[in-house]
Amino acid sequence: MRRVLIKDNYQSLLNLIDTEIAIKLVKDTFELKLQEQLKLIRVSAPLFVEPETGLNDNLNGFEKAVSFKAVDLENRNLEIVQSLAKWKRNALAKYNFDAEYGLYTDMNAIRPFEELDNIHSLYVDQWDWERIIKPEYRNLDYLKYIVKNIYKALLATEEVVSKTYPVLTISLPDEITFISTSELEEMYLDKTSKEREDAITKKYKAVFLYQIGWPLKSGNPHDGRAADYDDWNLNGDILLWYDELGISLEISSMGIRVNKDSLVKQIEYKKEHHKLETPYSQDIINDRLPLTIGGGIGQSRMCMFFLKKAHIGEVQASVWPADEIELMKKNNIHLL
Repeated sequence: MRRVLIKDNYQSLLNLIDTEIAIKLVKDTFELKLQEQLKLIRVSAPLFVEPETGLNDNLNGFEKAVSFKAVDLENRNLEIVQSLAKWKRNALAKYNFDAEYGLYTDMNAIRPFEELDNIHSLYVDQWDWERIIKPEYRNLDYLKYIVKNIYKALLATEEVVSKTYPVLTISLPDEITFISTSELEEMYLDKTSKEREDAITKKYKAVFLYQIGWPLKSGNPHDGRAADYDDWNLNGDILLWYDELGISLEISSMGIRVNKDSLVKQIEYKKEHHKLETPYSQDIINDRLPLTIGGGIGQSRMCMFFLKKAHIGEVQASVWPADEIELMKKNNIHLL
């Protein structure tokens, strides 16, 4: 069931033309700042992959990718990427990147299983980034170091946007707060995972919630994660408090990637042993892929945040239910 939030007396602070110009400003600025902070270069990336390679990302582990048959390739089945978490690791090996350097790319995906609301669309656009790390950097301190650098890029983007459009007053805190999912559960035993995220993010405004995937004391994980890309002990989400909707807004999911030990352990826990036979998993098990850290950063969600929009359809062109379009129009929300 869709949960569309309507803000009383909402009025966009930018008209449609200015919104389109500002979208480009946000994307161009953050992309440059991210590149500088993480020592990344931009590369080209695929829109679709062969499912047999194991390179597609199955996200929480149950989503089905959009697929099609390529007539001129003997009707071979291909899948639209859901993210590029695994492809990027292969690309780093192929391009012979050095440790502490990496790549980023624009990732566009179609997610037909998505429940549509103010922040969820059938169309996903994000920056996918990945960089090589040394074995001694597979720890929480290094993960937090990278998160702080990404947050610096966010602060720099905020400064550019607010100077260009003074009406868009943003007030990110100077530093991001770190908290684990187990600590968060202890703080809010009577709340759901989403309610906990809202509570902690409302308090601190910018939060990195880490260690997502393994069961907590309640017996359930904070949220689902695929078994074969992030190490569940070394991953997390960047959350920003979004006053326009009164919710925590996840703008990035990221983490240090699995090595052969965590890969096998997580796959065994989820009873997905078939994944161990994919070329991707075999490359990890046989040390043919570098150790990496990486993530995805939502482009449209970032534009929503900095431009103070009430619906993701105000910053991206997609398809929406007819009744939702009419509801948005009645409430001064003009979808692209």
